[in-house]
Amino acid sequence: MIQAALELLDEKGLDALSTRAVADRLGVRMNTVLWHVKTKAGMLELMADAVIGEIPLDDLPGTWDERVRELAYRYRGALLAHRDGAALVVGTNAAEPHTLNFANALVGALLDGDLEERAAAWTAWTIVYFAFGLAQEEQAAAHQPLEGRLAATVSAAAHPALHRVLAHLGADSFDERFEFGLTRILARS
Repeated sequence: MIQAALELLDEKGLDALSTRAVADRLGVRMNTVLWHVKTKAGMLELMADAVIGEIPLDDLPGTWDERVRELAYRYRGALLAHRDGAALVVGTNAAEPHTLNFANALVGALLDGDLEERAAAWTAWTIVYFAFGLAQEEQAAAHQPLEGRLAATVSAAAHPALHRVLAHLGADSFDERFEFGLTRILARS
């Protein structure tokens, strides 16, 4: 059922997703879907957990900082692997097995770097929030390119600081921006 919902997400996007659409796709009654997921919110949480479940937690580097970096890249990759994947995951608070296993691996790597407990927890959240935000922007830019709109509305007179950095805000810089931000986060941890 969750796999069918993910296929529907990939085909039509998050806005088109409903328990009725999943039931139609499976050729069952909507009550059958609701019996398994209880509510649309429950379905979205299970879908988000399935997306996070696509992140392999094996074959990770041995050093804590490289392990954190690899987990962050895998996390971002999982979000980007599905249409509206970032919006799906950010919109849930899934305390489900895959999500908890990923969080445990990320926090564990940070603790292995001798971060104190609060710093490890908050650094993990910072990485996750950063990945969410950049992945959402990247997925939105695929449907509505920002570059042309920015160039047309940002002027040197009205927005001098933005005008100076405009060349660095393009859609082709998402990978570099992720690396830059992750490096900054880890340097301050």
